[in-house]
Amino acid sequence: MTVLVTGGAGYIGSHTVHDLVDAGERVVVLDNLSTGFVSALPRPMLPVVGDVGDQALVASLIERHRVEAIIHFAGSTIVPESMKDPLGYYGNNTANSRALIEAAVNGGVKHFIFSSTAAVYGNPARVPVFEDDPTVPLSPYGWSKLMTEQMLRDTSAAHPLTHVALRYFNVAGADPKLRTGLQTPGATHLIKVAVEAALGRRGRIDVFGSDYDTPDGTCIRDFIHVSDLARAHRAALNYLRSGRKSVTLNCGYGRGYSVREVLDAVTRGAGHPFPVKFAGRRDGDIVVSVAGAKRIREVLDWTPEFENLDTIVGHALAWEHKLKAKDAPFREALSA
Repeated sequence: MTVLVTGGAGYIGSHTVHDLVDAGERVVVLDNLSTGFVSALPRPMLPVVGDVGDQALVASLIERHRVEAIIHFAGSTIVPESMKDPLGYYGNNTANSRALIEAAVNGGVKHFIFSSTAAVYGNPARVPVFEDDPTVPLSPYGWSKLMTEQMLRDTSAAHPLTHVALRYFNVAGADPKLRTGLQTPGATHLIKVAVEAALGRRGRIDVFGSDYDTPDGTCIRDFIHVSDLARAHRAALNYLRSGRKSVTLNCGYGRGYSVREVLDAVTRGAGHPFPVKFAGRRDGDIVVSVAGAKRIREVLDWTPEFENLDTIVGHALAWEHKLKAKDAPFREALSA
């Protein structure tokens, strides 16, 4: 039996594909390569290039490869962009997910693992925030993910398709073996931007908001290492295969770090300061986001390996050094 991974050439998807392949799983990747990279996949794997909303294509993959489970990463993920293009986000994240879920049901797929987000909580009434707390998203991105969660709950109630919805908090770092990492140009992830600035790959990092009601005035986030998150997907797959019921789980460590603390960690890791510009607040940003992380450890066979901010930053820096070295010959050729 096969696992179909949508968006598997992207950041989190490629880490999960590597983890699945390492564990001996048969994997097929579907990716339109809008933000993914063929080079991120285990060699000699090639993705099927296409969209998750193409039901004929998905149906053919399910039948041809005898797909037992789908892990669904494909989607748009940038909060400020969703504020400017809400219909695009509802189309790509919600409507395409609906088409994929329908294809899964029609094709007899047994299990579905969904890439959701802590953005579904908005500004939570309590910190840490737990899975049963109110969901009041502040952005179309958050709403688009919450709508898909609801579709999955309703579908699992009506059909023999069990699911796990994993609500990611802030994902960072890179594969410790440096097989894959975050390489999307213009990425907006805090640690990614900070390490780029520290290595001179961008002019500076802009910090949006320094007057929040937090200890140092900047937003607070719960960062989870991408490799730990990848293993959580495999643990969720094993959980569903064991016949367990559908569940929604936070993916975080239960420890928050402020933006300033992250910048300090990158400064320590790089060994030098780097340019930082403080700007005004940004629409849709959540002030404090920290996971109530008890349920995932109780429900899944999952224990984090990289639960340390300096480790996460160290792996992100190592990956950025690799990208910088890879890009150097091209820059030299252009300047010749």
